[in-house]
Amino acid sequence: MDTNLIILTLASVLADSAPLVFAVIGETLGEKAGVTNLSLDGSIVLAAMVGFAIAFTTSNLYLAFLAAMLVGALVAALIAFSSIVLKLDQIAVGFVLTILCTDLSTFFGNPFVRKPNPPAVPGLAIPLLKDIPIIGKIFFDQNVVVYLSLVLIAAAWWWIYKTQPGLRLQGIGERPAAAFARGANVNWQRFVYTLVGGSLVGFAGASYSLFVKLGWSYHHTTGIGWIALAIVIFGGWHPIRGAVGAYIFGGLQSVSSFAQSAFPNVPTQVFQTAPFALMILALLLVGNEQIDRFFSGSPVSRRIWQSLRGAPPGALSTTFEQE
Repeated sequence: MDTNLIILTLASVLADSAPLVFAVIGETLGEKAGVTNLSLDGSIVLAAMVGFAIAFTTSNLYLAFLAAMLVGALVAALIAFSSIVLKLDQIAVGFVLTILCTDLSTFFGNPFVRKPNPPAVPGLAIPLLKDIPIIGKIFFDQNVVVYLSLVLIAAAWWWIYKTQPGLRLQGIGERPAAAFARGANVNWQRFVYTLVGGSLVGFAGASYSLFVKLGWSYHHTTGIGWIALAIVIFGGWHPIRGAVGAYIFGGLQSVSSFAQSAFPNVPTQVFQTAPFALMILALLLVGNEQIDRFFSGSPVSRRIWQSLRGAPPGALSTTFEQE
């Protein structure tokens, strides 16, 4: 295969996966705190609609992304309030909000369907760095959304594993009672991290309609939120492994595009749905008990497998009564 084609493909995977990275890390932060935001699919599509609508009417991309982030934070706030204050089931509320947000995006987004000349995030090549052989074209000839996604991966890893607040975050997600005994305001921190994660999910939604999949149409990002939730599990609730999962999914989409052109007689729906099916298959393998037993044969293999697989926070999707 031509080297330039490989470089362009890798650059495309990095770019197309950037919004998914935001959604995955946003959900990772919330789940690390113990709150599952199952409304991701609806939240992303509603944020995509709002971001595009604001950008189209005002020509202000900064305002568009800010509005989308507020939408994501508002939906996440509903999840946090219902679970932390009202003690409702997070999963059930998430499902309801997914349907509600999807319907709202269809209703309010109707005037903006398939508008010509959609606004888009402009490219922003970094001088000098973009001229570095191979990696320059892949990493430094992108736009601000891609650069921010790379910064977010490093920042999330550093915050969770290398700072005192990050250690408290892990504590409130794993053992909230112990964290509370040490002075942590568990419910307040859960609320804050859920809102921060939701705002990142909103940013992901705007990134799709203003960068990856320009414009707006009904169900514009349907399925992406579920994939983000699956990747969080696939990545073992770790920001770097989650980002790798997002890039794997992006790579599968690129491979499916090549396969579609190579096998024109195969229905296009097969290649369009293949990345989703393969990601679900990988998720099933990660959670398979027989595979767990296979890698538990020796202490070394068990330790390696557990470090690769990861484990959900001990208090995930549970409520905590602060006395």
